[in-house]
Amino acid sequence: MDPLLEKDLHINRRQFFGRAATGIGTAALGSMLTQDAVAKEVIDPLMEKIPHFAPKAKRVIYLFQSGAPSQLDLFDYKPAMKKRFDEDLPDSIRMGQRLTGMTSGQARFPIAPTIFNFKKHGQSGNELSELLPHISEIADELCIIKTMHTEAINHDPAMTFFQTGFQIAGRPSMGSWVSYGLGSMNRDLPAFVALSSRGTGRPSCQPLYDRLWGSGFLPSLHQGVKFRGAGDPVLYLSDPPGVDKTLRRKMLDDIAALNQKSYSEYQDPEIVTRIEQYELAYRMQTSVPELTDLSDEPESTFEMYGENARTRGTYAANCLLARRLAERGVRFIQLYHMGWDQHGALPAQIKGQCLDTDQSSAALIKDLKQRGMLDETLVIWGGEFGRTIYSQGTLTETDYGRDHHPKNFAIFMAGGGVKPGMTLGETDDFSYNIVRDPVSVFDLQATILNQLGMDHERLTYKYQGRHFRLTDVHGEVRKELLA
Repeated sequence: MDPLLEKDLHINRRQFFGRAATGIGTAALGSMLTQDAVAKEVIDPLMEKIPHFAPKAKRVIYLFQSGAPSQLDLFDYKPAMKKRFDEDLPDSIRMGQRLTGMTSGQARFPIAPTIFNFKKHGQSGNELSELLPHISEIADELCIIKTMHTEAINHDPAMTFFQTGFQIAGRPSMGSWVSYGLGSMNRDLPAFVALSSRGTGRPSCQPLYDRLWGSGFLPSLHQGVKFRGAGDPVLYLSDPPGVDKTLRRKMLDDIAALNQKSYSEYQDPEIVTRIEQYELAYRMQTSVPELTDLSDEPESTFEMYGENARTRGTYAANCLLARRLAERGVRFIQLYHMGWDQHGALPAQIKGQCLDTDQSSAALIKDLKQRGMLDETLVIWGGEFGRTIYSQGTLTETDYGRDHHPKNFAIFMAGGGVKPGMTLGETDDFSYNIVRDPVSVFDLQATILNQLGMDHERLTYKYQGRHFRLTDVHGEVRKELLA
């Protein structure tokens, strides 16, 4: 028998109920909805949605510092440690907490106080390292959390936890949840964009994986689109040689008709995703070149962000691109900057990382504010965990390394309805344990969603018989962080 005819004769249980749904189910649905409404839902799955309640922010820019910045050298000043240089970390402080394999074999854990100076800034008195002179200028815009903590002690599960709410890969990233919950504000660009850059702090960096901006079990329409730092910003966006716009349009119309026929038969949401992605790619052929063309930016922009903003693929250029994406209505913009994993030679390496990130991070916040966009844009800066007070490897008065420390670390936020000019939480004298106001990864995720007008307990997706959410069964909105 002809295989094509045989395929039409075969029907399994899933297909039977799927086809039944398109008959009786569609008839019932048609009695409740107009045909226009049904068509709109099929052809426009990324249409802008109504949030659960009035949002404080329209979008998020997440400046993720991959590799874990040392809170001891940037945000959490412990001057008393200078008198305890090279003393062993007391057992009463470590309390048998687990170690990584990189320091578990050390004979001792010598205390390594920071060699960098700290100073209070602005009316808020936020205390910041000399390594952050530009961020110090906007101290009164910052909401610093000193008592973040996580369950993960190694990079990959810790980054995956921050992005997806779970240490094991496979769940949707935060940007995908936001896209799913709120839809798109610009039909010509993705709702969720990821950018990456490599720092000068450490020659060999922790790798990044595309799954960090993946959609997991959500429809793949909601996955992040990575903009590359070299070559075409988005792969396969250009038409092939010999294909003009008219031919391209006709081809897409024919493919859409075939996909629509398949969707009518199988009701597979991934078919709708494919239709939409073809159309989005077509529209991006115009929107992306305009977005990435910086010729319309005045010289003052590059004075603010730094000369590196002229070079594609740098952190500074990505910060500038993040502002341009935000202007054009992209919901969730995720920057990853690699190079913070400083197990040795930290004083030299962290200087390079701060030169990469300090000026442009501050410039982005200043730029958003002067354009009247900061109030509706939530900016987040931070890594996946912190660093130990004790030195990994040889300790000298001018050189030390620090191992992973998940028990407490610091991040900051700005804009988007968070309280400016404040610091939340307190750690012990060794920046090793939390003394007051711990904030979990789930709390942070719940608070981010809250600012976008979404209840983290109501933003769910049914998969394999269970209603999943970003915060799993945890998390609370930290109202003390909110303006």
